[in-house]
Amino acid sequence: MTIRFQRLIIILLSLTLIAGAAILILINSKNNIVFFYTPSELMKLNVDKNKIIRIGGIVKKNSIQKGLNDTSVRFIITDNQKDIFVEYKGILPDLFREKQGAVVEGILINDNEIKAKRVLAKHDENYMPASIKKQLEEIDYWQKDY
Repeated sequence: MTIRFQRLIIILLSLTLIAGAAILILINSKNNIVFFYTPSELMKLNVDKNKIIRIGGIVKKNSIQKGLNDTSVRFIITDNQKDIFVEYKGILPDLFREKQGAVVEGILINDNEIKAKRVLAKHDENYMPASIKKQLEEIDYWQKDY
């Protein structure tokens, strides 16, 4: 066997191993991805019940209902076409409020209801945490156009 042929075998073997690793990564990530749906998309698709799912949209105005004795909350996520009822037990994020974007991850109970395990509040590009704003004001670097 010549050195040239040995190098060719090593290169082909390396490429085969890299392709195999890439295929394994893609197959594994396909099985572990939780897709993001809007309420309208969820209604169109036939998603299995008791499956972990992620819904994104706007928290509908006047839809937040807090429980009396515990941390349970019910609210509606909408995309201004369809609504999804969400039941969540836990502490909501600071930025969570009506008419704001939110992403809810949980188990689909029926076609329009989710039992949430996690609620994430979305903010726009102009949001700045209060602690950072305070630091910028203290060093006199704060500008109103932030």
